[in-house]
Amino acid sequence: MMRLSLLVAFALAVLTLAGCASPKADFYTLSPEAPRESARPATPIVVLIGSVNVPELVDRPQIVVRAGANQVTMNEFARWADSLKSQIPRVLAADVAQELNSPRVSAYPMAGDMTAVWRVQIDVQRFDATLGDAVTVEVLWSVSPPGKRAPLSGRSTVREPCAGAGYDAVVAAYSRAFATVSGDISASIRSAAPL
Repeated sequence: MMRLSLLVAFALAVLTLAGCASPKADFYTLSPEAPRESARPATPIVVLIGSVNVPELVDRPQIVVRAGANQVTMNEFARWADSLKSQIPRVLAADVAQELNSPRVSAYPMAGDMTAVWRVQIDVQRFDATLGDAVTVEVLWSVSPPGKRAPLSGRSTVREPCAGAGYDAVVAAYSRAFATVSGDISASIRSAAPL
């Protein structure tokens, strides 16, 4: 009888621990556009994507989504794999490199003649998502050409629909939105650069 009681107590303890197990967290990362063949010839232009400012509300590991006009939710189990301040410049650099067909675009300082570098500063003003609907990014950007020329600046506001209801669709929509921002920055550089 004592042995049976111990066995039942052990089984109940195992079931209790199994019921308390945490759900598995999913980690997400922004991604650049898929590589494609460029019709443009390769250019020697050098671009450095500088540090990126993001709103404090979304500067956290949890993915933040809008739940109403004045409410957001943070899912403890849907997280960014890396900070947005490091993901956004990396993705922008890859997309700008593809847009300009230049192998010399980076989010990190490069060796070489730093006087010939186009420097890009990014200030993300809005980074909103609604599950199953769309994401919206609003970005102020500034491009400092080499030499003493005046900086170029712009504002890109992009609303990108989600192709599904989950967090993976939100992250994919954010990636597409930043590809559009990269296109705006690249067009500005292309219009001012002696390519």
